[in-house]
Amino acid sequence: MRYYIIAGEASGDLHGSNLIKELKLQDPLAEMRCWGGDLMEEQGGVIVKHYRDLAFMGFWEVLFNIFTILKNISFCKRDILAYKPDVLILIDYPGFNIRMAKFAKKHNIKVFYYISPQIWAWHQSRSEVLKKIVDNMFVILPFEKEFYKKFDFDVDFVGHPLLDAIEGLDTPAEQREVIALVPGSRNQEIFRMLPVMVEVAKQFPERKFVVAGTSSANSSVYKSCEGVANIQLEYGKTYELLNRAKAALVTSGTATLEAALFNVPEVVCYKGGLVSYIIAKWVIKTKYISLVNLVMDKPVVAELIQGDFEPVKLKAELDSILNEGQKRSDILNDFVELRSKLGGAGASRNTAQLMVKYLSE
Repeated sequence: MRYYIIAGEASGDLHGSNLIKELKLQDPLAEMRCWGGDLMEEQGGVIVKHYRDLAFMGFWEVLFNIFTILKNISFCKRDILAYKPDVLILIDYPGFNIRMAKFAKKHNIKVFYYISPQIWAWHQSRSEVLKKIVDNMFVILPFEKEFYKKFDFDVDFVGHPLLDAIEGLDTPAEQREVIALVPGSRNQEIFRMLPVMVEVAKQFPERKFVVAGTSSANSSVYKSCEGVANIQLEYGKTYELLNRAKAALVTSGTATLEAALFNVPEVVCYKGGLVSYIIAKWVIKTKYISLVNLVMDKPVVAELIQGDFEPVKLKAELDSILNEGQKRSDILNDFVELRSKLGGAGASRNTAQLMVKYLSE
């Protein structure tokens, strides 16, 4: 089979790489052409575009780069037709991937969507669109199956692939000493988030802080942590960092769930451009922004958003989770329940098996 896979972010590259690995076990003759990153390439995917060239975030950032985005869309359409895949596999990245799904459907190419766009948070009417253009949807959050059922769209809940990625990693609590700073993976969000995190770290001179750096970002966005005695910058080692962290300050996104699955009490942080924030506040339909709180349907971890994301409040929240008291204990107990709700390891294998099965039918 010929597979064309599109992942537009670092997390999609991770989950795409594990999916490719499992697909090759199910289909030894599989050929993979991909939009993704280094991890997908390591598993044998031929990378057409790297995700670092695709990451535009926020209303103004997208508008500013609109010609690049349109050029990428046009190129992708031509590339799909030239490759003639048996299936187009889309991994999250909705703004781009929903366009590609519509295009593929128009050209009678089977479409699988792995990791649903978070349309339950905003633009829920897109469910009707997805039902028409996606042949099979593979969801990773337990409430998503029920959400799509409301639109008469039967999807497969396969479990969360993060559980595969971290299987076997668990440093004992007494060996966890550092505090992780996880400011995100895009230039714009790191530039906004990291200086505030660094300001708080300076107020804990006796503690060691480690910044989770990513090579896909411009090195200049990490300038605020240079020369700070108790801060170290490590590139490409986010999981190793979380596995030895006692607590974390994390920019909203997949990393909030990653920290929880590594049993790291955390403060979830987010600050966007003013216009982007006003638009998001208007359209987002959920009570929480972090996946931890969304899955648990309660405020397990603190969320400091926009104006609340400032040094005084951030320091107070960090103090509260570093303290070996009831709050920290309650968070860790909730993380145990979170794992159970996410369905256990095996998401990548489950998804690959179902994909090959549906293709053979």
